[in-house]
Amino acid sequence: MSSKDSDRITAAQQTLDTLFDISQLLNTQLDKETLATCVGMIESGVNPEALAAVIQELRREATALNAQNASDGR
Repeated sequence: MSSKDSDRITAAQQTLDTLFDISQLLNTQLDKETLATCVGMIESGVNPEALAAVIQELRREATALNAQNASDGR
């Protein structure tokens, strides 16, 4: 691996670390892997607001399913 590639990877990792720190401060509840996936999707052209809406909806659905399972005694 060339020095240029190594520098680029290091910079990308530092950027992700900074984004993760910001996401923790904002209490997004995203782990680093999920955050990296979201960043990659946005870099590929996905609308950030639409992605945020999907994540919020998935969280609502997961909460509803967990509540339903808890009331069913599972």
